[in-house]
Amino acid sequence: MMKLYDVYPLNPIEIVKGIGSKVYDNNGQEYLDLYGGHAVISIGHTHPHYVARLKDQLDKIGFYSNSIEIPLQQQLAALLGEVAGLDNYQLFLCNSGAEANENALKLASFYNGKKKVIAFDKAFHGRTSLAVSATDNPKIVAPVNQTDNIVFLPFNDEQALEQAFASYGDEVTAVIIEGIQGVGGIQVATDSFLAKIRTLTTQYGAVFIADEVQCGYGRTGSFYAVNDGGVQADIYTMAKGMGNGFPIGAIAIGEQFKPWHGQLGTTFGGNHLACAAALSVLEVMKQDNLMAHTAQIGNYLINELKKLDKIQEVRGKGLMIGIDLAPELKDVRKELLVKDYIFTGTASPNVIRLLPALNLSQADADLFLDKFSNRLQQF
Repeated sequence: MMKLYDVYPLNPIEIVKGIGSKVYDNNGQEYLDLYGGHAVISIGHTHPHYVARLKDQLDKIGFYSNSIEIPLQQQLAALLGEVAGLDNYQLFLCNSGAEANENALKLASFYNGKKKVIAFDKAFHGRTSLAVSATDNPKIVAPVNQTDNIVFLPFNDEQALEQAFASYGDEVTAVIIEGIQGVGGIQVATDSFLAKIRTLTTQYGAVFIADEVQCGYGRTGSFYAVNDGGVQADIYTMAKGMGNGFPIGAIAIGEQFKPWHGQLGTTFGGNHLACAAALSVLEVMKQDNLMAHTAQIGNYLINELKKLDKIQEVRGKGLMIGIDLAPELKDVRKELLVKDYIFTGTASPNVIRLLPALNLSQADADLFLDKFSNRLQQF
């Protein structure tokens, strides 16, 4: 019998149902979901508008290739530009965050003809070819992915960035950065660091790529995390929260980039079902004013968490929150799951990541704070 390729450390839990910020296992046990499958669930599990949109589209047509006109793609581009507040960008649709970053880096190199990419310590940009090369985790970079074209610099180090551009700035095709590093432990890029990237990439003809796959799509209370700092990137990559669980990715491309037929391509990107899913997310975000809600409930959580003893640091913005714990509290996350029935994420060495749906309720936020506070006292 064929077996699964064993690359995931699994919790012995089978989730069979989800509603809002709650999920249920095959024994009927309810869990509070504050992780949403790596920031994927943006408007809650089985949101009725999302379900209705997908069912309606599936009754019509689920897929046809990009060789024909698909009006849903243009509708998605228009609504995305409106909700993001950047309607002078162009949209290319793909399937995942890694694919979005691959295409962004490729497009940058097409644009200026250069090869060198600046990325940052603890960065995570995906697991495919160039995206994994720009990811600061040698363990997952296969020999075939290794390249001298990627340079890693310290995160938030303006002097190191200035020195790099002074040394080889004319060779740099792009700087790629997460406005808030997710896998890196919820490290927030400073406004001045983002401004420095903007200044230097403009000065040297390089491309500023904002990897918004995890930190974007309204998660910080703004649509794109780097825009919190008052700068605009040349290319924004996105995926996770875009389809509320349906696979879809995209890049928003500045108007200075000129497309030509065959420059980029994808089989499944921008299919009818994916566009229906993504439209439903944006429609709910707009109708329910979810970015304002995210900012409000996120600020509440961060402020309340900072009042708790035994926490080393609380980092993040909106509903992208990192809780840095001392080594002796390393089992708190596991206890939250198996005893308090709360899903959270993790980042090395000992950071609990909160990435809940953007419509997380006050009651669910308070439930977590109560359970978490009590759990800390057990250690």
